Amino acid sequence: MTNYHFSRRDALRATALLGASTLLGPTSPLIAAKMPPKGKTPPLSAAETGAIEAALGKKGTYVEAQATHTTPLPRNDLKLTIKGEPVPISFGFGGWVAVKKTLDGKSAVLMSDTVLLQEEVNPLISAAHANGLEVGAIHNHFFYEEPRIFYMHIHGIGSVEELARKYAATIKGSKLFPANQPPAGPAPARTGKELFDLPSLDAIVKYTGAVNGPTYKYTVGRDDLQVLAMGAEMTAAIGLNSWASFAGTTDAAHIAGDMAMLENEVNPVIRALRANNLEVVAVHNHMLGDQPRIIFLHYYGRGPAAQLAKGFRAALNQLGQSKSLDTMRH
Repeated sequence: MTNYHFSRRDALRATALLGASTLLGPTSPLIAAKMPPKGKTPPLSAAETGAIEAALGKKGTYVEAQATHTTPLPRNDLKLTIKGEPVPISFGFGGWVAVKKTLDGKSAVLMSDTVLLQEEVNPLISAAHANGLEVGAIHNHFFYEEPRIFYMHIHGIGSVEELARKYAATIKGSKLFPANQPPAGPAPARTGKELFDLPSLDAIVKYTGAVNGPTYKYTVGRDDLQVLAMGAEMTAAIGLNSWASFAGTTDAAHIAGDMAMLENEVNPVIRALRANNLEVVAVHNHMLGDQPRIIFLHYYGRGPAAQLAKGFRAALNQLGQSKSLDTMRH
């Protein structure tokens, strides 16, 4: 029975990918012509990660277990408020660009999430297209923020060096380029470690988060799934994750985050969030041509940090519940 499930799932995925290729047309680089075999992603070499960092003028992080190099692109030039209350950039206003190889090792894939003012969106679209990259999604992540912020997902396929050059050229004339950003500023008087009861939050969420200045963030991958896009395996380091970021204090906290869901998980997650008084802010795609298709949901809430953490945990509990063929066909 196990072998039947595997072959049936692969057949369904391959059929879905062929359908997506037909819709996208013959010129799109999203047409990963054949479903790549399962296997370990080939690593990036030191020369390849060096090429990325040289093009962007900034050091990144290489996650060896996922063979993915990620560069953070925070918008330190912005001063953000939510409902009139200042919030730190690390709460959810930091973009990123990540690069990894396809499973067959013949090319690499770039994924990026960019933080943009309204007037910056269309110039960046034009720059991306001029440099041979594509736009996968444009959407909000928040309500009530000032100034209003939009998020654009950009992707491409090619050699590592080629993608690094194309992406650097795309963002060079914008505030996204690291050299065009002001310094992050002085360290906060109190970090997330002092502002929140971290052991208590970790016990609720059942994961360990990471302190980032005055915020505390959980990032949870979808290790129960194999998701492919453009021939590469999507993992937490390249954007396939659910997350929750905390700002404020233990008694008066903000939470913002994202849930990475199969289609049949969307409404169970929505019900769990609403049952815990968290606001659903957006439901949308981040990627094109992903198999199975992943839907992302952004949420926001205010209240005691422990209460907000329970809402995030309740949403996480809705993920990976169904192992049936009906789930896998998505």
